[in-house]
Amino acid sequence: MIGVLGGTFDPIHLGHLRPALDCLQSLGLDQVRLIPLRVAVHRPQPKAPARLRLAMVQAAVAGSRGLVADGRELERAGASYTFDTLSALRAELGPELPICLLVGADAFNGFLTWHRPADILTLVHLVVMQRPGAPGPEDPKLRDWVAERGCDDPAELRRSPGGCILHKRVTQLGISSSEIRALIANRRSPRYLVPDPVLEIIEREGLYLSTAGRPDIFPIPDAPRPAQPEAEEILCSLNN
Repeated sequence: MIGVLGGTFDPIHLGHLRPALDCLQSLGLDQVRLIPLRVAVHRPQPKAPARLRLAMVQAAVAGSRGLVADGRELERAGASYTFDTLSALRAELGPELPICLLVGADAFNGFLTWHRPADILTLVHLVVMQRPGAPGPEDPKLRDWVAERGCDDPAELRRSPGGCILHKRVTQLGISSSEIRALIANRRSPRYLVPDPVLEIIEREGLYLSTAGRPDIFPIPDAPRPAQPEAEEILCSLNN
């Protein structure tokens, strides 16, 4: 049984990685594939080039047992529809292997607006990652889906290749990619929000800077800070 976690990963951060690891361990998954999308459908387009977002995911999971970077969406032209990606994955892995699509609670609340949501649920299970005590979906039709297809025991996921909806408590870290990009745009370091290898790529490539200049001007914590010109603020919004 494997898990799939998609997103812009612009950049990938600990708020993505810790819940993925929670699911890997608590559900007994063989692996979780982290798949950066190419063309966003329900959110603004990514700021960083696709090849660098994939490179950041690869760097983030290097040496992490069970977390795997998967660049298949970047190889396909057009909008990155989850149904298309999962169809390709199902064709590759065969009809019997249980696949769990990991989604955040906010994303799940909009699941019925996705491309072919009913067909997605025939391909895979949905694992809704949420904080303890989080409310259920507001959409009455989605609540009906949960009542009909919901399960409480992770062992049920192994009994079929797809079709179940499981709500899973995970570690929720208050980190967003948009906040990280805004920090960088203002010449403030995102250290300890992203893995160090990801930060190295951001610094080397000068990602997310709002004006020309080298990223190595990020101030070192607790070190004297030289005067810097104020960078233009980027206003961003995201679920990532």
